Amino acid sequence: MSLTPTPTVYVRLRSRIRIQRGRSVKLGDVAHLLTSPEEQEGRLLELELLRPGPEDGNLILIDILQIIPQIRRALPDVTVELIGSGHTLVEVVVGSGKPSKSLFILVWLLLFFGSALTIMNFHADVNMQEVQIRIVEMITGRRDEHPYLFQVAYSIGIGFGMAVFFNHLFKKKWNEEPTPLEVEMFLYQQNVDKYVVIEETERMHEEERREMNADDRS
Repeated sequence: MSLTPTPTVYVRLRSRIRIQRGRSVKLGDVAHLLTSPEEQEGRLLELELLRPGPEDGNLILIDILQIIPQIRRALPDVTVELIGSGHTLVEVVVGSGKPSKSLFILVWLLLFFGSALTIMNFHADVNMQEVQIRIVEMITGRRDEHPYLFQVAYSIGIGFGMAVFFNHLFKKKWNEEPTPLEVEMFLYQQNVDKYVVIEETERMHEEERREMNADDRS
C-alpha cells in the first residue's frame, strides 16, 4: 500500500511592497512560492488576500497567520512551510507615486543653499581665509590677501572629494558598493519598518482581545 505525500507549499514573504490605491493584494504580490505539486502554484499566486480601503491607511501589515488560513481554504490538505520573515508591509500609494518636478527642484535648492551656508559658516568659524592666505604665503614666499587660484582649486577639490566619498555623480557610480547615503537610508527604512510592524502587531492583538471579550460578554 502506497501513501500519497502531503502537498507542501513553501512561502517566503517579501519585506515590503507598494501597490496602487484600489488594487487588491494577491499572494503573488507579497510572497515567493514553491509548491509540490507545481500545478497548484499558479492558483495560489492569484489568491486575493485583501483589498485595502481608505480606512486601512497607507501602511498595512500582512502576517503569515493571515495567509495560512486562506491557503488552506484553497487547498485544504496542504502543508505550509514558512521561509524567512513572517510578515510583509504593504505601502498603499495614490497616483503614480513619482515625486513632482516642482517638489524635487524645491528640495534641491534647499539642500544646495543649506549645504553652501553650512560650509561657509564652518570656514568662518575656523578662519579658513587666513589659513589659505598663510598656505599660499608658505608656498610662494609672498603674501596674497586674495588667493583666488588656491580657493578655486580648493573648492573643486571639495566637490570632487564629496563625489568620491558618496560614490555617486548624478546617475554615475564609481563602483557597485552602496553609497553612505544609501546605507543610511536603508538603515532608516529598516527602523521605520520595525516600528510599524511592532505597532501594527500590537494593534492587531488589541483588536483580537476586544473581539474575544465581546464574545465572552455575549
